[in-house]
Amino acid sequence: MCGLCGFAFTSASRQPDQAILKEMANTLIHRGPDDEGYFCQPGIGLAVRRLSIIDVRGGHQPLSNEDGTIWVAQNGEIYNFLELRAELEKRGHVFRTRSDTEVIAHSYEEWGLNCLEQFRGMFAFALWDDKKKRLILARDRIGVKPLYYTLLPDGTLVFGSEIKAILAYPGILRELDLEALDFYLTFEYIPAPYSIFKGIKKLPAAHWLLYAPPKLMINRYWQLDPKKLKEETKFLTLDQAMDELYEKLRESVQLRLISDVPLGAFLSGGIDSSTIVGFMRELGADPLRTFSIGFKESTYNELDYARLTAARFHTQHEEFILEPKALDLTEKLLYHLDEPLADSSIFPTYLVSAMARSQVTVALSGDGGDELFGGYEHYQAQKLAQWPLIEKIGRLISPLINYFPPTEKKKGFWNKLQRFTLGLTSPPELRHFRWMMFWREREKGFLYSEAIKKEINQFGPIWTREPLKSIFEEMTCFDPLTAELYLDLKTYLPDDIMVKVDRMSMATSLEAREPLLDHRLVEFVFALPGEWKVRGLKTKWIFKKTMERLLPKKIIYRPKEGFSIPIKLWLRQELRSLLLDELNEEKIRREGLFSPQVVKKLIDDHLAGRKNYSHQLWTLLVFEMWQEKYLVNR
Repeated sequence: MCGLCGFAFTSASRQPDQAILKEMANTLIHRGPDDEGYFCQPGIGLAVRRLSIIDVRGGHQPLSNEDGTIWVAQNGEIYNFLELRAELEKRGHVFRTRSDTEVIAHSYEEWGLNCLEQFRGMFAFALWDDKKKRLILARDRIGVKPLYYTLLPDGTLVFGSEIKAILAYPGILRELDLEALDFYLTFEYIPAPYSIFKGIKKLPAAHWLLYAPPKLMINRYWQLDPKKLKEETKFLTLDQAMDELYEKLRESVQLRLISDVPLGAFLSGGIDSSTIVGFMRELGADPLRTFSIGFKESTYNELDYARLTAARFHTQHEEFILEPKALDLTEKLLYHLDEPLADSSIFPTYLVSAMARSQVTVALSGDGGDELFGGYEHYQAQKLAQWPLIEKIGRLISPLINYFPPTEKKKGFWNKLQRFTLGLTSPPELRHFRWMMFWREREKGFLYSEAIKKEINQFGPIWTREPLKSIFEEMTCFDPLTAELYLDLKTYLPDDIMVKVDRMSMATSLEAREPLLDHRLVEFVFALPGEWKVRGLKTKWIFKKTMERLLPKKIIYRPKEGFSIPIKLWLRQELRSLLLDELNEEKIRREGLFSPQVVKKLIDDHLAGRKNYSHQLWTLLVFEMWQEKYLVNR
C-alpha cells in the first residue's frame, strides 16, 4: 500500500524538477511512512511513498523491468502476483525482487495493456513506457484504490493518489465545480469522473488512461457482461451455487492473507465481517486479531454481536468506545478526504483503523457485502414501490407522516416509514437513489441562491447526466434486483464506501483489504438470479443460507444496523457550536452559494427537535469546512 504521484510533459526533452516531485510526495507520507522513491528523466517524473507490505526490504519503488525501459509506481496489491511471476519466468523474464509491483512491469512488457486482465487485486498504478514515450495510469476493477489527474493548459499531465498531491504542483487552479457540488448535495459524495475541483478528475474504476503527448485516451478494460455470466451459471442448482459461493469466498480471503507484516480484521459483528473472520480462522490465521468500535448510545451499539463472533473464533479482540468528541477529529479527517464526503461513518472508520494500526499493518474488512448480495433497506423499498397501490398511498400520506418529528432511535418503524414515504415523492427515474437522497431536486431549488440556481439548472436533471445516464442504460441488461445492485456497484461503492475506507485507513498508515470485492467473486454473484439475493423482502438470502455452515445463526439473522453514528444527536450537542459558527447567516450570504434563510430554518428545526435534518446539515457543514480549507481565496 502506497501513495503515488507524478507528472508527464508534452516535450520528451523537458527535465522534471525533483524538488516539486518531492513536495507532492510529502503530502502522501501518511499513505507510505516506510520509504520514498523517485524516478526522473526527460519528459516524466514518478514518486512513491511506500507502506511496506510485500518484500519489505527489497520492494523499493518505482520499480523497472530488466533493461529499465518500463517503470512502475503502484498503490495497492496484486494478490495473484506469485502465480503471474511463475508464468513470466517461464517466458524468460528475470526478477530482482519479490515485489508484486515488479510483476506489473514484466506483465506489461509481455502482454501490453492486456496485462490488466491478468491482475487480481486492488491497485492504482502509473507506468512509464520509455520506448514509446507514453504514460499509463490504471485503476482496479471495483475502484478500491484511488487515482486523480488533471491536464494543464500547457499539456502537462499531473496525477496522484490524492488530490492534495496534485494541488502541490505549481499553478494548479482551485476552482469549484458547480456540477460536482450538485452531485455532492444529492448523494453526499461525488461520482467519478468528477471531483469538487474543476479540471481535476477521478480515473473511473476499471479504466486505464494513456497519455502519449499530445494524445490522451481513456478506456474501460472490464465490465460485467450479463449474457456471458449467465451462460456460466445457468445450470447451477441452488445447492451447487451455495457450494461454489462458499469456496469462492474462502479463496478470496485466502488470497488476502498474503503479507510479510502482521494482519488482523475489522469486526462489527454483522454477517460480512464475521464471515471474513470465520474464514481467517478456518484458514489458520494465527494470531487472529480483531477490532471493534461501539458507542455509548445503546441503539447504536453492536459490540455484543462482535464479542459473540470473537468468542466463536477465539480471536484476540479489542474494542473502543466512541464518545461524541467529533469536534477534535472533524478538521483532521476533512484534510484526509480532500473533497467533501458527507458519510459520517468516517469517524468510526478512522478510529477503528487507528486502533488496529497499533497492532497490525493490514486489516481485512467486510465492505462490499451489502452491494454484492443486497443488504440495504433501499432494495426492499424499491421492491415495495413496484406495487402501484403502495406508491399511490405512500405519496398521499407522506406529508402527514413527515409532519411529525422523528424518534431519537437510530432506526425503528416510524423513522423507516417517514423515510420510505418521503422517497416515494421523488421521481421513479432516480431508481433507488430516491431512498438515499436527502437533498432532493425541490429542496435544492430552495437551497441555492438565485445566481447559482441558474448555472446548475443548465446541467439538467441528475438522472439525465453522465455518468448516471450510461449506468441506467447498462442496468437494463440485468434482472430488476441485480440492476439495483449494479447501480450501487458503479456509484455508491467506489465513490463513497471505498473513498471512506481508503482515506480513513490510510490516514493511520493501515492497509485495508476487502475480500468480498474480489472481481471473480463479484462476477459469480452477479450471474446468480436476483431472487436468490433478495427473496421477497429477505435481504442477502443466498449469502445467509450459505454461511449457516460457518457462522452462528444469531449473527446471520440479527437485524442489520450499519456502521453509522448518532450524528443527529451530536449536532445538537457536541457539534452545536461548530454548526452555528460555520453555517451562520452572514457567512452563507457572503459566499453567495446558498440561501441563508433556508439554512437557518434547517438549523432551527433540527436543534429544536422538530425535524431530523442531520444529513442535510452535516452535508453543508462538511462543505463549508472544506471550502474554508481549500478555497479560501475563491
